[in-house]
Amino acid sequence: MTVEMNVQRALFDEVMVPCYSPMEMIPVKGEGSRVWDQNGKEYIDFAGGIAVSCLGHCHPAMVAALNEQSQKIWHLSNVMTNEPALRLAKKLTDLCFADKVFFANSGAEANEAALKLARRYAADVYGAEKSEIIAFKQGFHGRTFFTVTVGGQEAYSDGFGPKPGDVTHLEYNDVDALRAHISDRTCAIMMEPLQGEGGIIAPTDEFIQTVRELCDKHNALLIFDEVQTGNGRTGEFYAYQGLGITPDILSTAKSLGGGFPIGAMLTTNELAEHLKVGTHGSTYGGNPLACAVAEAVIDVVSEPQTLAGVKEREVLFRTGLEKINAKYQIFSEIRGKGLLLGAALNEKWQGRARDVLVAAGEQGLMVLVAGANVVRFTPSLVISKQDIEQGLEKLDKALASLTN
Repeated sequence: MTVEMNVQRALFDEVMVPCYSPMEMIPVKGEGSRVWDQNGKEYIDFAGGIAVSCLGHCHPAMVAALNEQSQKIWHLSNVMTNEPALRLAKKLTDLCFADKVFFANSGAEANEAALKLARRYAADVYGAEKSEIIAFKQGFHGRTFFTVTVGGQEAYSDGFGPKPGDVTHLEYNDVDALRAHISDRTCAIMMEPLQGEGGIIAPTDEFIQTVRELCDKHNALLIFDEVQTGNGRTGEFYAYQGLGITPDILSTAKSLGGGFPIGAMLTTNELAEHLKVGTHGSTYGGNPLACAVAEAVIDVVSEPQTLAGVKEREVLFRTGLEKINAKYQIFSEIRGKGLLLGAALNEKWQGRARDVLVAAGEQGLMVLVAGANVVRFTPSLVISKQDIEQGLEKLDKALASLTN
C-alpha cells in the first residue's frame, strides 16, 4: 500500500524544473466552476485551466465516459485503431469543413502536424522551393521548436540555437504588409482566428478576407490554429464559422478533452493524401481514454443550446466588467468573443495584469493574464449565472484592494 506523502508548495522548488512559477495554493478538488485548495478555501474559476475546462471540473458526462472506457481498453498504439478514436473523428468531421483527422496529445503537436503537412504538400505538388511559412507577431502556436519558431514571440524561441528556417513574421491585421510580402514561394499562412496569448486580438473583416484571397491567389494553404478558440469557445463550434472563411487545415486541442490531454489536426481529403504511411505519427495519438472523454465533451459543447449559452454568458461578463470599470477606471476596453475575453488595462495600469491576477486569487477568484497588460477570462462554457455574478463581485473586491 502506498503511503500518502505530505505534499506542500515548497516541494515544487525541490523537485520540479523551474520553468513555471506556480501560485502558492495547491488545488485538490473541483466541481463545476468551483475549486478548493489544500486548506479548504473555495475559489470561483474564471481561468478554466487556460481555456481547457470547457465543461468545468468533473462534469458528469466526462466522468462517466472516462469510467466506462477505463474498464475496456486504455492504449493500443497506431498499429491498430480503436472505436472511440473513430467515433470522435467522425463527429469532428461532421461538425466542420474537414474530411480527415490526425490525433495528437496537445495543441503544439496538432500544430506540428499542420506545419509538416503544409510543407510536405507544397514540396510534393510545387517543389522544394515553395517552403515559406508566414505567421504573425504576438502569435502563439506551442512550445515545440518548430511551433515556437512559427509563433511570433521571440522571447519564447530565442536561446535554443539555430531555428527552423523560412518562417516570416508580419503584423497581425496589417493587410498592406501581407500583400507586399506574400509570393508564390509561400507555402502556408498560419494564424489564430483570434489571438489568445498575444492579448486577445480580433482580426478585422478586411484582414481575414484578404488572408484567404491571397492564399488562393498564391496556392498557399491557410492554417487556422484553433487550439484556444475551438470547441465552442467563441460561441461557434469553431471560430472560423463566425468569420465567413474556411481554412485548409485546422488544429484543435485545449478544450477538446475538457481537461484530458488530446489534440487533433483536421484537413481535407486532398491534403491528407500527402501524409502517407510512415510520414508522421504519434505513440499516444488517438488514445482510447482521451478520445472517449473528448467524444463526451463535444456531444455537450456542440449542442445548439450550449453554443447559444456561450453568447449569453459573454453579455453577462461584458456588462459586469463594464459596471466594475465605471467604478475603478482600470480597463481601456473589453476584447474578444464568446468566453475568450480580455480586459485591457488603461495607461495608468500598464504592466499590472499579474497584480490583478494575484489580488483576485486572494479574494478566491482564478483569472489569467494575456501579456502584462491584459486580464484574461476563459471560464467553463456552462458556468452558472450565479458563479459569474459571484466571481465578478470577487473581482470588484480585488480591484478595490489594489486601488486603495
